[in-house]
Amino acid sequence: MKPELSFANLHEIDTELLAVMAIDTQIAGGSEAIPQPVLLTASEAVNSAAATIMASGEYKAAPNETLLIHAPAGLAAKRLLIVGLGKPSKITVHSVRNAAGTAVRFTKPRGIRELTFALPELAQSGSLLPPCPCVRAAVEGAFVGDFDADTYRSDRKDLSVQSFTVAIAPSGTATEPNQSPTQNPSQVELKVAFGEGVIIGESQNFARSLVNEPGNKLTPTILGQRAGQMASEVGLRWEVFSTDKIHELKMGAFWSVSQGSEEPPALIVLRYDPPGIRGGPLLGLVGKGITFDTGGISIKPSENMEKMKYDMAGGAAMIGAMRAIALLKPKVRVLGIVCAAENMPDGKAQKPGDVQTAMSGKTIEIINTDAEGRLVLADGLTYAKSLGATHLIDAGTLTGACVVALGTANGGAFSNNDETYEHFNAALATSGEKFWRLPLGEEYAEQIKSDIGDIKNTGGRSAGASTAAEFLRVFAEETPWIHLDIAGMAWIEEKRPYIAKGPSGVAVRSILEWVRRYEAALVIE
Repeated sequence: MKPELSFANLHEIDTELLAVMAIDTQIAGGSEAIPQPVLLTASEAVNSAAATIMASGEYKAAPNETLLIHAPAGLAAKRLLIVGLGKPSKITVHSVRNAAGTAVRFTKPRGIRELTFALPELAQSGSLLPPCPCVRAAVEGAFVGDFDADTYRSDRKDLSVQSFTVAIAPSGTATEPNQSPTQNPSQVELKVAFGEGVIIGESQNFARSLVNEPGNKLTPTILGQRAGQMASEVGLRWEVFSTDKIHELKMGAFWSVSQGSEEPPALIVLRYDPPGIRGGPLLGLVGKGITFDTGGISIKPSENMEKMKYDMAGGAAMIGAMRAIALLKPKVRVLGIVCAAENMPDGKAQKPGDVQTAMSGKTIEIINTDAEGRLVLADGLTYAKSLGATHLIDAGTLTGACVVALGTANGGAFSNNDETYEHFNAALATSGEKFWRLPLGEEYAEQIKSDIGDIKNTGGRSAGASTAAEFLRVFAEETPWIHLDIAGMAWIEEKRPYIAKGPSGVAVRSILEWVRRYEAALVIE
């Protein structure tokens, strides 16, 4: 998809499809209110072209509700698409992201390859939809909407949108850069926001493309190769290690997961070192990269096991975030680590009751071999600290218990440091992703105490998400740390108007924004 930015008048834009957003408002009509949606554009020509249908009451502008008008009078565009945002009180910048994705997905099955998306104008939308964040969100949403998971269909047809243009009314921009308030940014500032949206959208889709790959097409070794190729393209330093290095580092927890597979593990290390930075934090991003999870000896039920290819979504999120970091160039050092392995049940596989020694020296009693994600993350966290990480964030599709607790609307978040968590919580306002902080504590630590070793790798059914996080806290120790359990959000079971069924790429945007919030703490030469 070729993204572009336009400052032309909407009625002059010659395009296959012009998309404009609308809000759900009502007018008094006797005993009950009558729908009277309002278009978020000051263009008289666009409002005139849609006036009849907007006044009919047939269209309500509910979130992501669409209405198509062919050959709209007075417009150069061949079609006019109206996309609803919902009620004004509930609209945010993230509504714009979803609307852009909805517009893109609307075009795909209809063979429309050119789309212009009109940015909401402040006079109609108020201060809740400032231009720069909306530009970025719209581009992100367009890329997310354009992704489909049917990679290996022999009859696959390329339905991708070839051209996506964000149209900004000339009257809503300043003429000089850095001389205008936030509500009236310059064209230069809007172009910067647009460029960020392209990078972030592409990076989220890169993570999704990794998660979408089946286990036979994306082994730990191939995941390392894909990460290395990406790193070379964007200027990251990188290394990928395997069995010998894992043994050298005494990563007994990581190795125990991989020992039952014919496929060797991969320890993926990505480094972002911006020039001119000395001191300050080194942020460690650690991802669970289980490219296929059978459960090991504690084998999973066969139903839905095919989806366990997405058990590396946490690792993919870290790789996608590192791509965006390399291209956006925040002034903070970042280290990305992905521990990739298959969890298989052959004769060499670890067994329930085994005791493993982690890189930190802690001993782990294996209660359930299907609680393997925390084992690879444990050694990943220790390794990140050994390389100098001062702050840690990990992500993984870790527990079904988190899905039971939060469903698919929120991911679970845990932290041993309130200040570090507040950085992350503030980042969510920009990323638009939803995470809910869940508890840690001695009560949960008590559940994972082992009689034969230091800790057990599961504390039973009760509070499974918190005991898994408490397990990881043992390895984070006193280093400020955040754990993201994305089990319920990494895979979308049913398509939505703005995103296809399949991998979501969740956490890429949030991890990126968490990293960017540390720039102010640096000492720059």
